[in-house]
Amino acid sequence: MDSSTEPLDSLRAFRGSFHRCFARRADALFELTDALLTVGAVSSPVHLSLAPVHRRGWGSLYAALSRGRIDEGSLRELLARRRSVGDGDRPSVYAVDVSVWSRCDAEASPGRGYYYHPSRHSAGQPIVAGWAYQLVAGLSFQRDSWVTPLDARRVRPEEDANEAAVEQVRDLLGRSPHRGVPPLFVFDAGYDPVKLQRGLEGQSAHVLVRLHSNRTFYAAPEQTEPRPVGRPRRHGRKFALPDPETWPEPAHEHRCRTEDYGSVRVRAWSGLHPKTRRIGERYGCEKAPVVRGTVVLVEVGRLPRETRKPKKLWLWFSGDGEPDLRLLWRAYVRRFDLEHAIRFWKQTLGWTAPRVRHPEQADRWTWLVLAAYAQLRLARGVVADRRLPWERPQRHRRLTPCRVLRGFATLLAAVGTPAGAPKPCGRSPGRPKGRLSGRAKRYPALKKTA
Repeated sequence: MDSSTEPLDSLRAFRGSFHRCFARRADALFELTDALLTVGAVSSPVHLSLAPVHRRGWGSLYAALSRGRIDEGSLRELLARRRSVGDGDRPSVYAVDVSVWSRCDAEASPGRGYYYHPSRHSAGQPIVAGWAYQLVAGLSFQRDSWVTPLDARRVRPEEDANEAAVEQVRDLLGRSPHRGVPPLFVFDAGYDPVKLQRGLEGQSAHVLVRLHSNRTFYAAPEQTEPRPVGRPRRHGRKFALPDPETWPEPAHEHRCRTEDYGSVRVRAWSGLHPKTRRIGERYGCEKAPVVRGTVVLVEVGRLPRETRKPKKLWLWFSGDGEPDLRLLWRAYVRRFDLEHAIRFWKQTLGWTAPRVRHPEQADRWTWLVLAAYAQLRLARGVVADRRLPWERPQRHRRLTPCRVLRGFATLLAAVGTPAGAPKPCGRSPGRPKGRLSGRAKRYPALKKTA
């Protein structure tokens, strides 16, 4: 273990501030988080009550999830203070993505909707019923898979993920203003670049969204003499992503060679816009808007794992000034770190393992998982590498989240706990004799219409 006390002081300060974010059942919720950090892979929350750091019973654990209260605003501010800040020339980069908590058979759970799932199917379709959570995390360009969790929000079935993303970005910019280069927010192909760009107008932020390869865009119309009748032209030269014959000479181009991807070629065409006819009301205006941006094409020679042939990667960039192609393609590649983190939260920290009934309980559990991961990130520089005999050694301060989790229990004695000791109150009388709980109310999953 590193003899430096500065990382331990930072971890101790975070734990104290995290404990103050609980407005009710603070000690039980805090010890539940410590149990997450000491038991390894989590299969169910009730088994966490058997951990030595959890000094309370399993009834207290479920009562904390049911009736506890977390000041989400204070916790967001606490996580934002630990974010990675960009240097003078390189902006801060953030990733936004949605992950689904599958609850297909939970007919008594309200607030469920139908969402796409990559590995689970229902009636032959990749759709499951459950809760969707939209996550925001800070990215780094270091050679590791760590992210900085900043926000989590449950997107209700009647809500739009693009509008929720705009609210989260605006909230993050308001909590932690960025000086100098505007931050860059990276989105996957499920988001609408037009909605995001219009929703963030007036904000000092850049947006990078992946595009489907079948999209079509248009340049601005050429200046011609006004026609005596009819409206002026809105669309110029056609730019179809699957048709190279429609691509003019790029406005910007960048070439480089990397160890993982071989030769990399990045091209950009500025001043393009998609057609938004017949759906102008979706964007909050009477007339269909013309939203211009930059279309970026990334081509690589090979993939890190040569299991398949690399495909073209299309991106949409909106922001002030000329696009930095050296930054954009690397920023999108780093977006996959958030997917690695989500997989770690689900498979190791047991994010979606609890079978809770109410979505408010799922919200509390989600915040506990994010706070536990944030503590692992703070402890990665002081934890000894407890690797298995068949694992390779890793560099100091570059341990993976799983390696840090193995040795985190040894730090608890050094950092201490702000949670108070339990106060036994005797045995519970249980349910009164003759009282029946009754049949729980059923809530069908809501199907969202276009």
